[in-house]
Amino acid sequence: MNTAILLIGGNLGDRTSNLQKAVQLITETAGEVIQTSALYQTAPWGAVDQPDYLNQGMEIRTTMDALTLLHTLLEIERKIGRIRQEKWGSRVIDIDLIFFNDSIIALPELKLPHPRMQLRQFVLVPLLEIVPDYVHPVLHKTVRELADDCPDTLPVNRYPH
Repeated sequence: MNTAILLIGGNLGDRTSNLQKAVQLITETAGEVIQTSALYQTAPWGAVDQPDYLNQGMEIRTTMDALTLLHTLLEIERKIGRIRQEKWGSRVIDIDLIFFNDSIIALPELKLPHPRMQLRQFVLVPLLEIVPDYVHPVLHKTVRELADDCPDTLPVNRYPH
């Protein structure tokens, strides 16, 4: 069994419903959801002229290898209505594979751990809630330590729902 840490998010349409649909489809097709964080509302990162995002961290257990899981997650995005147009642009759903066991992978279509996760509070805050002691296999720091050291100052607020 493999452990994968995911971040799901989106800023278009019914954000809460889209995240719930993602969790449901991940459960049905990718693996067992072990835990999820609360929802967090976050300012957009990169292209800032867009609505705020809702983000949620997830831990799953899966029998899939990392590349098969990635393709499954991309298919879930497509089913929910994701259309890839611009980098860092608005989206109905985004499912990022952050960690896969303690794997270090550098393929054109998959880089693990996620190469910029340590620079983004919108990733770290939800993960801090569910896997604070998970150790980044390249940086050799826990999620808690990465969050403490993160230079990102964009607000990440627990979303009341």
